[in-house]
Amino acid sequence: MYQYDQYDHLIVKERIAQYRDQVARRIAGELTEEEFLPLRLQNGLYMQRHAYMLRIAVPYGLLASKQMRMFAHIARRYDRGYGHFTTRQNIQFNWIELEQTPDILAELASVEMHAIQTSGNCIRNTTSDPFAGVAFDEIIDPRPYAEVLRQWSTFHPEFLALPRKFKVAINGAEQDRAAIAVHDIGLTVVRNAAGEVGFKVMAGGGMGRTPILGSVVREFLPWQHLLTYTEAIMRVYNQYGRRDNKYKARIKILLKAVGIEEFTRQVEAEWVDLKDNPETLTVEEMARVANYFQPPAYQALPNIDPLAEHADNKAFANWLKRNIMRHKVPGYAAVILSLKKTGVPPGDATAEQMDFAADLADRYSFGELRVTHEQNLVLADVRQDQLFEVWQQAKAHSLATPNIGLLTDMICCPGGDFCSLANAKSLPIAAAIAERFDNLDFQHDIGEIELNISGCINACGHHHVGNIGVLGVDKDGNEWYQVSIGGAQGNDSAIGKIIGPSFSSLQMPEVVGRLLEVYVRERVAGERFVDVVNRIGVAPFKEYVYATPIKVGHLVGEDEYV
Repeated sequence: MYQYDQYDHLIVKERIAQYRDQVARRIAGELTEEEFLPLRLQNGLYMQRHAYMLRIAVPYGLLASKQMRMFAHIARRYDRGYGHFTTRQNIQFNWIELEQTPDILAELASVEMHAIQTSGNCIRNTTSDPFAGVAFDEIIDPRPYAEVLRQWSTFHPEFLALPRKFKVAINGAEQDRAAIAVHDIGLTVVRNAAGEVGFKVMAGGGMGRTPILGSVVREFLPWQHLLTYTEAIMRVYNQYGRRDNKYKARIKILLKAVGIEEFTRQVEAEWVDLKDNPETLTVEEMARVANYFQPPAYQALPNIDPLAEHADNKAFANWLKRNIMRHKVPGYAAVILSLKKTGVPPGDATAEQMDFAADLADRYSFGELRVTHEQNLVLADVRQDQLFEVWQQAKAHSLATPNIGLLTDMICCPGGDFCSLANAKSLPIAAAIAERFDNLDFQHDIGEIELNISGCINACGHHHVGNIGVLGVDKDGNEWYQVSIGGAQGNDSAIGKIIGPSFSSLQMPEVVGRLLEVYVRERVAGERFVDVVNRIGVAPFKEYVYATPIKVGHLVGEDEYV
């Protein structure tokens, strides 16, 4: 795990001192809210509906146990006892008081963390595969490259005032677990015919008002030019991206306007003068950074069947099936701690759960945790012969729901309960759907399905790439929900298609139920929900959902129908 060097410590220390002075001047009335706005955003502080929200960076989703314990401490001392893990592999605290934010940042710095560039029109937190370094299908570990990108992009003077926010994801495995296709820049490790390591470079992906999958800018980029080529893309975007309309300011709009061929030509032309500059990576520099990501002290262990001594334990068997990821080292497994227990907002963890997860990491996983962009936690290096005791302990702390990849493993943004940008609440919709389908036997029968919910068009809940996507919309001051199906992330990324007119909040569980009925009726052996959508199209689902009125019970003395 990367540790701050003298430059990191100095930069963060100076930033905290600067921000402390800015907060003091705001409280004293020397700065207006308009003047303070860009200053607080540079430090990850948003104004939400009820209070300030602080977003803390978790670079490429990697955490030391001491850092997780710091989150627990912040939740207890400065918030209301919990935090929310996001689709950017970060954490947010939703009930922060302005006067306390400099102290929070100072405490974060004591465990080498910060909130720099978690908001604003800059390069945001680089995300990656939460199983990086341990995945069985990994080509190379992407974390050293993610760290190099973090160092390069932090306070890069040329890219601190971009036309709009900018997000980068990097994947080092055969399977894309970083959703690279919906990022401004998506990087995936590849080898050329000679076996040399490089990157396939995609650009122009994104969700929001105009969901677009990224286009390939370069099929093979030698790893030495990761920074120089990224800089060339950033320069083209910084120069030609629109600044007159924030809704058309993302790189995806620029790329769509000029076309992939012309965009690539501009990038390659910009790169000519950059490709051999001092930012070209060397073997020595990458070896220096990679040294921070050395494998832990694995024991020489055989692969075993963890269920052999617990063959009659159906609950443990279900957990092994859903919450365990194959490890590249014999005798080990990666464990996913589910933050999707029914009745709890997706991605939320209490201070007690965070402390407990840190304890688990220390006892069973070399003191390390990961955050997934599906809003769960990972213990990356658990011995197979310890899985049963890990399951028992995680279950006692409501972190062992065996639903990873299933219907109730929903991605969901905080929505209108907290976010001032939201058109509608998303958490109550997630809760209602989870309660309606809170039957693990049913969920296991339905199989893998991704249900993503966003409270507004900004798509923080990644609804566009959900097998079922739910978007909160405003209709004459009322909250309604638009439904799409067929979206997907990963190697077969796709943008979902809207099925028709929107629904009320009370109708949503029945809408999902009807979609599942069509799936069960039409599926053949081995087909997932998204496979059926791809095979038969949207029309049969739409026809069945809208065929008869959806009765939802009494609402202000009346029955409500479509």
